[in-house]
Order: sequence, then structure tokens, then C-alpha cells
Amino acid sequence: MSWHKDRRGERGYHHGNLKEALLQAALGLIAEKGPAGFTFADAARTAGVSAAAPYRHFRDRDDLLANIAQRGFEQFEQTLAQAWDDGRPNTVTAFERLGKAYLAFARNEPAFYSAMFESGIPADSSLELTAAGERAFGVIRAAAERLAALTPPGVPRPPALMMALHIWSMSHGIASLFGRGDAARRKLPMSPDDLLEAGALIYLRGLGFPTDQKPSENDKASVPKSGPWGAAPK
Repeated sequence: MSWHKDRRGERGYHHGNLKEALLQAALGLIAEKGPAGFTFADAARTAGVSAAAPYRHFRDRDDLLANIAQRGFEQFEQTLAQAWDDGRPNTVTAFERLGKAYLAFARNEPAFYSAMFESGIPADSSLELTAAGERAFGVIRAAAERLAALTPPGVPRPPALMMALHIWSMSHGIASLFGRGDAARRKLPMSPDDLLEAGALIYLRGLGFPTDQKPSENDKASVPKSGPWGAAPK
């Protein structure tokens, strides 16, 4: 048995590819209509299969969305981990790359991003989805722990989890408002990347990190010209 229609053109789908065909069809529908803009039957129709076929792999539409969100978080984790690169060559440089990677993923993978954060699917709808989301957030938390370790002498060290949540919230807000093609309605005097960099600078300064702070002995590989420990963006 084979199916020959999908949103990208004519190609055959063998029985073993049905799940992937449905996932790709749903991703296309999310990109076009949003995560709430299509039905289970729409996904089947777009994949070129019968309305009953999706039940071979998914309980219902929410299960299909949960699978897409899980896959999105898995790719998100890989993107963030690659950018963070275990804090190399130094914490500040790696942290700046991490923020840019967050915005880039939201911009380049809007369908996955919508499924992950805007579908209304509970984070605990499946153990796999929960684990994938926690691993992605774990990369941000690892960066926050390294940043917290650079707290200047005499300044109370902030809790790493609090910093991770604040940094994530800032990144997510900028990505949702300005970093995606379907949401950037307002012209800005700076790019989303620059906006996030400036926000991080102000946030870290508020915690007591001086903007002219030098990296620690373990962080002397390079000192960025701008960012949390450099000159404030103009």
C-alpha cells in the first residue's frame, strides 16, 4: 500500500512511513494555520491518507501535537547544546552564542516552536515530552550555573535556577514578540539579537555584575567587546 500526496508535492508513502508523513503534514499545517488551526482529519487529508489511518500511530490530535513538540524540544536541545559547547572558549562568549541560538531556532523553526510553546498541550502529557523539555531547559540552566559562578566578590551569589528562569523568560519573550517572521509587526531600532544582548546586560548589571568585569582565571580565553562584560550596546 502506498499514498502519493503531501503538501510538498507528489511522492509515495509506504506503510512504514505513515507516522513520518503525518508528522510532516501536521508541521506544514501548523506553519500555515497555527497549532489550533487544523483537525486530525486535516492532517490525514494533507498526508493523503484516510481519516482512520492516523489512529495507527496516534491516539488523537493532541497526541500528534505532543509528538511534534517532543521532536521540537529534541532539536532545540541539540541546537542550544551546540551553541553552548560546554562553555567554550569562555562562559561569556558561550552565553552570548546560546542566546543567539535560541532566537535563531524560534525564527527558523516556527512550526516546531509553536507546537512546543503555543499548542496548549500540557508539558506532562507524556513522559517523553516532559523529559525532552527538561533536557532543553537543562542547557540554559547549565549556562546560568556558570554565570552564577562568576559572581564578583562581595556580591550575593544569585540562585542558578532563578537566573535560568529569568534568562529563559527574556529569550522566549523576545523570540515570540520580535524574533519570528509571523510575529515581528513592529519595526525596531535594533535586531532581536541586539535586544536580547542589551536585556541580558541590564539584567546582569542589576544582579551586581559590573559591565567592565574581567573573566575569571578560567575564563580568560577572550573578552568580548560587547555583552554582559563589555560596553553596553548603543
